[in-house]
Amino acid sequence: MNQTAIEQRFEAYGLWRRDLTQALVELRTWLVDHGLNQPHGDLHLERMHNVLRDDKLYLAFVAEFSRGKSELINALFFGEQGRRILPSSAGRTTMCPTELFYEAGRPACIRLLPIETRRNGATIAEFKGFPDEWQTIALDVNNPQDTAEALRHIAEVKRVPAEEARALGLTVTSDITKTGATVNAEGEVEIPRWRYALINFPHPLLSEGLVILDTPGLNALGAEPELTLNTLPNAHAILFVLAADTGVTQSEISVWRDHVAGSHKGRLVVLNKVDGLWDDLRHRRDVEHEIARQVSETARYLGVTERRIYPVSAQKALAAKIRSDRDLEERSGIGALERALADELLPSKGGLVAQTVAHEFGEVEASVERIIAQRLQGVREHFGELSALNGKNMDVIEHMMGKVRADKTEFDRSMQRFHATRTIFAQQSAALYAKISLRQLDALILETKKNMETCLTTGGLKAAMQAFFGYARTRMDEVVKDSQEIKTLMDGVYQKFQEEHGLANIKPATFSVMRYTREIKRLQEKHEQFMGGLSLIMTEQKAVVRGFFESAVSKVRAIYVSANRDADDWLRDMMAPMESQVREHQAQLRRRLESIKRIHQASDTLEARMAELKQVLEEISEQHRTAHATFRHIRSQLGAAP
Repeated sequence: MNQTAIEQRFEAYGLWRRDLTQALVELRTWLVDHGLNQPHGDLHLERMHNVLRDDKLYLAFVAEFSRGKSELINALFFGEQGRRILPSSAGRTTMCPTELFYEAGRPACIRLLPIETRRNGATIAEFKGFPDEWQTIALDVNNPQDTAEALRHIAEVKRVPAEEARALGLTVTSDITKTGATVNAEGEVEIPRWRYALINFPHPLLSEGLVILDTPGLNALGAEPELTLNTLPNAHAILFVLAADTGVTQSEISVWRDHVAGSHKGRLVVLNKVDGLWDDLRHRRDVEHEIARQVSETARYLGVTERRIYPVSAQKALAAKIRSDRDLEERSGIGALERALADELLPSKGGLVAQTVAHEFGEVEASVERIIAQRLQGVREHFGELSALNGKNMDVIEHMMGKVRADKTEFDRSMQRFHATRTIFAQQSAALYAKISLRQLDALILETKKNMETCLTTGGLKAAMQAFFGYARTRMDEVVKDSQEIKTLMDGVYQKFQEEHGLANIKPATFSVMRYTREIKRLQEKHEQFMGGLSLIMTEQKAVVRGFFESAVSKVRAIYVSANRDADDWLRDMMAPMESQVREHQAQLRRRLESIKRIHQASDTLEARMAELKQVLEEISEQHRTAHATFRHIRSQLGAAP
């Protein structure tokens, strides 16, 4: 079977990741063998391995009901199965958000989170850490029929009293023209049986890190705020699926503008079901003209260029792939969409991964260069000292030994000052951590929830939300001030050691929380937009509070977790280069003193020691050449990211 453009790109991307990982493994082995590995460098190597090992590419499908999302996923990724995998038929099929991925080492299965879990207010992300809360169904991947039957669970619904649906935070309405579950004559509503589905499925693209998110219709974006506020903005690509037979509705325009568009990079529009315009009684050119007209209108409604819109027949594309009908597959338009995904999804993600790895690699490279340069300088200086002793009397040798001892004494005094600085460094670090304390944030979360649950007005809810966001943003601003004080302290320490002992003049990096501040601001603006036209008379207070905590509060806490982790890394990076240089300088002073002492005691000849130093100098120079060649090779691999 011919590979699609996406499969070719993913194969190249996977090969690039594996080759780069192997090169980094070989680099670390070489560094250990030659005593060039440092805790600072090991930390950055571990980060690079994590980026390459855990790299995921998220592709989300967003649409109203019955636009053919599931069929499009089948056509794009499961045509080789010989049948539909995800349920696809007229009307509503996917009833809960569905995540498809592959986790090696775990059996193929579908895990389903009951809709009742919405009662306790915990997020989907939290429930992912509690496997007992999910119902698991094994998948026989060698039997497409059984697999398809098992996956039909994501389409299951059940009828419950309207009051129960409201208690679950679902929108209930008696007006069939409005979004939400409609109450029938018995006072019951039809709701999804499951809140979320996780499908672990062995597939070539999924095994390379692709994660597919299938949303169950636009109203799910309101029912599960995590989708709109967290998942969709972080997706590397979003396919916004419309249907040629319905055109662009007002609700679709609103969702596009509010939740999807953002940066148009990685946001593609699929005009599906164009086969509904195919007509054997019309000339093919007329049909193509009609499709082009719909593409033009869709582009105008959404405010994008026509080249961002791909007319497709997912149903015909799947049928063509199953039947190996090349002509039908070409006419379905699926090939152009596959090429667009391949050209946008992977290059942008590959470039981001390469950029992240390159930054970490630069730290490793600089660390190794500093150690080698320090060793070369130390050996050359020592060699110069011994050369100056050639033919000299014992008094000169004693004078030289005294000088080295004086250098060591002066360095020991510097070390005492350094240890005092470390105490100040620890105090300032503690002050920084206090600003992003998870314990304090959790206390604020509890207080905010209590305030919101007891509010009687929309204004009170807005005030509680604003106070929460205000706290989060103010704390981040204070982190900037604290981090600058730490940087100023360490700048002085590095400069002092450079002036007094000739150590490398390293400029510590600045700790930036800008991306966190921007994300908090984005969340605040989204909720202010939501609350702008809200009235508690029209909306249940419990649903508003639940939505706020499931989306904004959980996301802000995740931001604080990330900020703590980044602060850990930054503070280690701030101190580690100095510590490695100090250790190396101490070792060199000990070697110089021992060498001159041995010559003074006539336990070693001057010529023998100089010959030994020449050999050491050549070995270090060879290490330098090998390191340069290795670094160039890895840099070239980073530059070849697919």
